Amino acid sequence: MEGDLLTWIFMIGGVLLIFLEAIVPGGIAFLLGLSGLGVGVIRYFGFLDDPLTAVVVWLLSSTLLTIAIRPFINKYFKGESSYKFADEDYEAMDQIVEVIEPVNDQDNKGRIRFQGISWQARSVEGEIPAGTQVRIKYRVNTTWIVEEADPLDSPGIQLKTPNKN
Repeated sequence: MEGDLLTWIFMIGGVLLIFLEAIVPGGIAFLLGLSGLGVGVIRYFGFLDDPLTAVVVWLLSSTLLTIAIRPFINKYFKGESSYKFADEDYEAMDQIVEVIEPVNDQDNKGRIRFQGISWQARSVEGEIPAGTQVRIKYRVNTTWIVEEADPLDSPGIQLKTPNKN
């Protein structure tokens, strides 16, 4: 491969990697591109004639830039992050769901529909027939423990009538 062609490959590849950073953020593409651009400039001025040496210098400079500069980039150019308490059991407690197969307090053969999925369920006490609205209390392994909900707690019941003045 001709020396000038390899120089231009390093320079154009470096610029493309720098622009690629806008599409794939993370800092790595920018640092690889910066190293490639640097090696291309060094080759342009005639300091790196051997292609193998140029590739080794690019690999080493990319590695060193990543190790040395990336922590500073991450410190000052943070991405968006959010924290959410991810306890599904806590979020499910006191939800009103429908019984799809009779639930009792003896075994786990009953089923409820929660979040569009059929789940095993057991009642706190007594038998609850299919079609009844129940309140989720807690979970034991994969079985939801439920109790019959008050009729006023059903999602379709309106406590107040809207004012039509």
